[in-house]
Amino acid sequence: MSNVEVHWHDHAVSRAERETLNGNKGCVVWFTGLSACGKSTIANMLDHKLHKLGKHSYVLDGDNVRHGLNAGGAMLKDAHGEDFAKRFGLGFSAQDREENIRRIGAVAKLFSEAGLIAITAFISPYRIDRDLVRKSLPAGDFIEIFVDTPIEICEKRDPKGLYKKARAGELKGFTGIDDPYETPQNAELVLDGGKKTVEVLADEVLAYLQANGKI
Repeated sequence: MSNVEVHWHDHAVSRAERETLNGNKGCVVWFTGLSACGKSTIANMLDHKLHKLGKHSYVLDGDNVRHGLNAGGAMLKDAHGEDFAKRFGLGFSAQDREENIRRIGAVAKLFSEAGLIAITAFISPYRIDRDLVRKSLPAGDFIEIFVDTPIEICEKRDPKGLYKKARAGELKGFTGIDDPYETPQNAELVLDGGKKTVEVLADEVLAYLQANGKI
């Protein structure tokens, strides 16, 4: 099967036609930041605000995606068997995180080509992985939003108890503790997740989308 040619098939309905029907431009709004920085909460607030405006968006959340497309080995093993889990299951190693972002980047790109505002909420700690997603999209379609929340505040929130486990040595390779988070160098928007409310931060993203002709 290695010599089988794979071709891209054009759609009968163009992206421009889909965007006209949707009333917004397709794009990828990529929230990145430490665990508990507020990514998912802001992303869902933005999605709610866009919906109220009659725009077409959808949130791809890190935890939700790992229940299906990027399910972990144990979950897949229970459902499909050990061999399947070994082939397709993703854990949290650097290599698995890279593949996790590659997959979700490809899905988000398809959403944007369908004229949707794809909103993603992933730690996505490595700069090279985020940049690869950016390069896969047309100029202006990848909107990187860094939720800049100090780790001290993230640790105080710690809704899943992950920081506590990482500090106790029970969780290895945790971003911000014993695995690095690479801050974006050229993010389209930086949000102050430590001082401002979710409502205000979502409005800042909404204003950016309006100012740049996405909605």
